[in-house]
Amino acid sequence: MLGWALTFLVIALIAAVLGFGGIAGTAVGIAKIIFFVAVVLFLISAIFGGIRGRRI
Repeated sequence: MLGWALTFLVIALIAAVLGFGGIAGTAVGIAKIIFFVAVVLFLISAIFGGIRGRRI
């Protein structure tokens, strides 16, 4: 998922260099959303992994 966020960030940078401001802004917005979703999913996974790992 972080790969997708990085891909959209690269697309945004290329679009910004070429002067496509609207596309660049949209790509940055999508990259931010995907990044934060990935972080939230990682935290949820870490919490549940920690809870399940403590049971013996």
